[in-house]
Amino acid sequence: MSKRGSAKGEAGFHRGAEEACSRQSGLNKVKSALTRRAAQPPIRCPVCGSLRAWRDGVRHTWHGDIQRWLCRDCGLRFSESTANRQVEVDITGKGVEQPHPRKDLLQPDILQGDLSVKPGLENPPLKGREYVAPHIPSTKTIVEKPLYTFPDYNSERRVRVSEAEAKNLVEVESQTGVGQREATTQSTATVKGKIVEFAWWMQKQGYKQSTIRTRATRIRRLASLGADLLDPESVKEAIAKQDNWREGTKNIAVVAYSSFLEMLGLTWKPPRYKVPDSLPFIPLETEVDALINSCGKKMACFLQGLKDTGADPGELACLEWTDVNYEAKSVTIRHPVKGHNSRVVPVSEAFLRRLGVMPKKGGRVFCSRYGLSASFDVQRRTAVRKLGNPRLLKISFTTLRHWKGTMEYHKTKDILHVQRLLGHKSVQNTMIYINLEAALFEAESNEFTVRVAKTLDEACSFVEAGFDYVTDMEGAKIFRRRK
Repeated sequence: MSKRGSAKGEAGFHRGAEEACSRQSGLNKVKSALTRRAAQPPIRCPVCGSLRAWRDGVRHTWHGDIQRWLCRDCGLRFSESTANRQVEVDITGKGVEQPHPRKDLLQPDILQGDLSVKPGLENPPLKGREYVAPHIPSTKTIVEKPLYTFPDYNSERRVRVSEAEAKNLVEVESQTGVGQREATTQSTATVKGKIVEFAWWMQKQGYKQSTIRTRATRIRRLASLGADLLDPESVKEAIAKQDNWREGTKNIAVVAYSSFLEMLGLTWKPPRYKVPDSLPFIPLETEVDALINSCGKKMACFLQGLKDTGADPGELACLEWTDVNYEAKSVTIRHPVKGHNSRVVPVSEAFLRRLGVMPKKGGRVFCSRYGLSASFDVQRRTAVRKLGNPRLLKISFTTLRHWKGTMEYHKTKDILHVQRLLGHKSVQNTMIYINLEAALFEAESNEFTVRVAKTLDEACSFVEAGFDYVTDMEGAKIFRRRK
């Protein structure tokens, strides 16, 4: 055998020996742990004394880890240190066995005195030596405090308690604890039942699913804040204490609770929360395109559709494959929300290309809006880290609708056209885009570049270059474009 072969064989032998030693050491550790565990006394519950205790987690402290236990009989969760402090004392049997430095008091004439039960205070004051257990189950009781000698007891203290009285006290405490738990459970169950009843009532009244979900969530939030849903003043107080809520959020809570009272047949005087008028955030087109290109396939397609159509996110989420017209380059909004009108909206080639790579697994193009919102939050934060532009965090689904309305009015100066594009029933809802356009483009120059087209080819070239038609004069067409 060569030297290399002998060296490999010797290395393999040593490696096998080391693995055998490590396995043996592991077995020894396991055996020693089992031996230590068997040598330990059994864990008893400090309340009921049961041996049926399970390990229930570890509490990490500065002094090391402390094993926690759970009693299967009474449900107490305790540690080993608590189990070692178990004290069960019979007052009647051991009352006179406690030593005291003044031994002259323990004389026969004193011990033969009248120690009958005397009426005392319902809640007598406790002294400093008294120890109150942290947990007392409703079905069992235990006395966990050191005994006092005769000088410490007075006429207002209970010295002896008969077994019948002690049993009655245990039963009263047990019934009281059970009654409190049942009352708390019933209160929570009643609140949940009222919220379910409220959601079903709104559905019968014809509310949209989005409205039902929003208002039911607000009512559930008010209940979690400690408000009594049957007491309007309690609800007012809970809403007023929320300093981190905006005026619009408080107003939504007021509207939701008004609907809840309408279901109950009650009325109230709602608080006045005026929603301040504010202009929505309008990003740059370059920022919108950068956000679209940084998202995934489905999310990029959805954002591109919002940018081209200006539709509400709930409307575009309900888009079906049969609503897309590839030849006319348009989509039909057949499921309007918030009282909008159905409409046909032109789309760009970019949106149609993104639709072409989408999987056709069902009738709808996209999933629900809420699933898209959760995914959009993650992808938007990723885009902010990649692009280093914190302004992207202010872009939401509705922001693209505002962007489309503002840009469309800037191009056409026709508010009725913008109203038809966005599906508004009233032009008053569209007037906001006039102020947005004026605020965004007020710094633009009023100077124009003018071109005159005498032939059809020249006119087409001017239109392709972004020039706008103005008028006809002396057989020619005049175009202009802002500098």
